[in-house]
Amino acid sequence: MEDRDYFTDYEIAREPYPFFEAVRSHGPVYQPEGRDYLIVTGFDETVEILNNNRDFSAIIGLAGAAAPLPFEPQGSDITEQIEAARSTILGGDQVVNLDDDPHTKLRSLMNRLFTPSRLKSNEAFIAEYSREIVRNVVARGGCDLIKDVATPFVTMVIADLLGVPVEDRQHFMDLIEASPAPGNLDPALNTHEGETHPMVAMTGHFYRYISERQAAPRDDILSELAHAEYSDGTRPTMMDLMTLGVFMFGAGQDTSAKLLGNAMRYIIDVPGLQDSLRADPSQIPALIEEVLRIEGSTKQTARLARRDTTIGGRPVKAGTKVLLGLAGANRDPQRWEAPADFILDRPKIKEHVAFGRGKHTCAGAPLARVEVRVILEEFLKQTANIEIDEVFHGAPDNRTFAFEPSFIIRGLSELRVKLAPAAKA
Repeated sequence: MEDRDYFTDYEIAREPYPFFEAVRSHGPVYQPEGRDYLIVTGFDETVEILNNNRDFSAIIGLAGAAAPLPFEPQGSDITEQIEAARSTILGGDQVVNLDDDPHTKLRSLMNRLFTPSRLKSNEAFIAEYSREIVRNVVARGGCDLIKDVATPFVTMVIADLLGVPVEDRQHFMDLIEASPAPGNLDPALNTHEGETHPMVAMTGHFYRYISERQAAPRDDILSELAHAEYSDGTRPTMMDLMTLGVFMFGAGQDTSAKLLGNAMRYIIDVPGLQDSLRADPSQIPALIEEVLRIEGSTKQTARLARRDTTIGGRPVKAGTKVLLGLAGANRDPQRWEAPADFILDRPKIKEHVAFGRGKHTCAGAPLARVEVRVILEEFLKQTANIEIDEVFHGAPDNRTFAFEPSFIIRGLSELRVKLAPAAKA
């Protein structure tokens, strides 16, 4: 099992946990037979790498550890080689793949835009839209939670937060729905090229949005972005602004939508859980954190050692690619008691690495937590019972689910549910 190809094996994409456990049996750091990368499943080792931005580059975060480097690493420090090749590596200009000062500058803009006060003001829209979308599917008696609720919901939330015009939102939803998830197992689809790819197709729109707001600011995040300055007083280039705007709009949509689907599976299939949550909705944040740990939307990320270094005391040469198995680290028995069990009030649960750690911690994590909490509250308030449709997914002891064929994303491509409305007061 541990020597199967994680990046092309559809069975592992469907059920990754046995693979990570097989890898773990060789220790927290393992090099599969015939592979030129390491796999890390240890919790402590994962945190160590995520916090070590000096020795590890994020340049291969989107391409993955199996993708060949466009250069032959030479010497004990390959930082200059990485920067020279950055434009040839998938997503090299995206903030998630940047290092050092360029990352610090763009991330500082994101941190100023996604403030608690901004999210709080956006929560009114989230609550109103949640009520509407849940009311519609409850009235129908059921839905495909992913296509009918999760995907349009997270798209509309980020569109409202950024200030994407209403007339463009459906077009963007159609683009995202038609495109493959990041990290598709088909290498031909794991690209940011082509006019129909959302990251490409939306760039022209964001050029227009930012240009309009530079001329006439509005009360939205895009206006703040259009007039932003770095802490040293310099201004971002238009390309930086467009890239960051598209990234903020598109990057977190898959993970947030899948988090909603993953959470609903547990709400339905853990005996007594949905009744407990209805009786005490204040438990929903704890539910979200445990789902992030046990079934997080991001299975893995990747790093490239740019200097000779160590992982857990093991020597690692510059140029070594590393698959960080977040799904494995979040089930590491050295860190978590009964790691494969769902435990609602698990101690120190927010220490999971579902959103990463360190400088590259997911900037959209606070938004994901808010939007999933609010819509789950609405589902539980408007229903007396929620069931997984056995016609599509089988009985509780024999469920059949289709997962995204992705080495990055962990989430359902479909979740059919039956919704019984709550009794009217």
